[in-house]
Amino acid sequence: MKASYFERHGGPEVLTYGDLPDPVPGPGEVIVDIHAASVNAADVKVLEGGTYGEVGYFPYILGRDFSGVVASLGEGADDFAVGDPVFGVCERGQEGTYAERIAMDQALLTSKPDNLSHIDAAALALPGLTAIISIEETIKLQADEKILIQGGAGGVAGFAIELAKHIGAHVITTCSARNIDYVRGLGADEVIDYNAQDFTEILTDCDAVFETVGGDVTQKSFAVLKPGGRLAGIASGPKAPDSPRDDVESLRPAVGRDRKYMERIIALRDAGVVQVPPIETYTLENAAAALTKSAGRHLTGKLVLQVR
Repeated sequence: MKASYFERHGGPEVLTYGDLPDPVPGPGEVIVDIHAASVNAADVKVLEGGTYGEVGYFPYILGRDFSGVVASLGEGADDFAVGDPVFGVCERGQEGTYAERIAMDQALLTSKPDNLSHIDAAALALPGLTAIISIEETIKLQADEKILIQGGAGGVAGFAIELAKHIGAHVITTCSARNIDYVRGLGADEVIDYNAQDFTEILTDCDAVFETVGGDVTQKSFAVLKPGGRLAGIASGPKAPDSPRDDVESLRPAVGRDRKYMERIIALRDAGVVQVPPIETYTLENAAAALTKSAGRHLTGKLVLQVR
């Protein structure tokens, strides 16, 4: 099969496009012919090593969420039939969607609706999963609470804005000037242009912060919380961010994988609660260019690799 992979850590330039062995399904697994794979901010971090550490083997294929068609079944795999369109997110610790095929535990796959393209399904999978677990299960956001969602134009944060509004919260977000209309369209009540304003000078008494940017933005975000508030951070590594305050909670969402989350994404989308974000597509062969764009962190919506 064709894949974009790396054999040493570094920047996007170390990515190679070439042939690797086809995966073989184990018990309860299926082989999926991948049609589209999402590009996520974590992919660059894994490629570089650093915060996410060294990978355990080479060659290594990036990618965590995808959409495709079932190609073959392993022993005991009977949830799907060959030819079924499916989408999903790899089990935690597994990657490999920057490729033409992947072996997946059938329990992590969900049937793709006919009215959702492979590219759109891939764009919603991990962002939706992360936002649902962060907003509903980690922050446990309630109606009428005030939440700051950092980096509102990104895929995860954009989904989170829509979900928070659906819950009934007052939603504040940060973005660049060019994305103000976009995040307002998602439902943000207040928008802060991070290039022109310091959010810590504007905001106080937030019940919650969902932090998707990282770096010093994470530490500054604690300042806007009211006593007893909670911050959930996904951009500062696998652990909860260190908090400078002892009167607030610092949380790291445990983004587990389960079919029920994919089904909830579909339900939210069908109900009109969330929309497919703007998508910029790249070919699998040009995955390095997609990662370069992702590393720049000035995105609106999602980057997706069109594999087939």
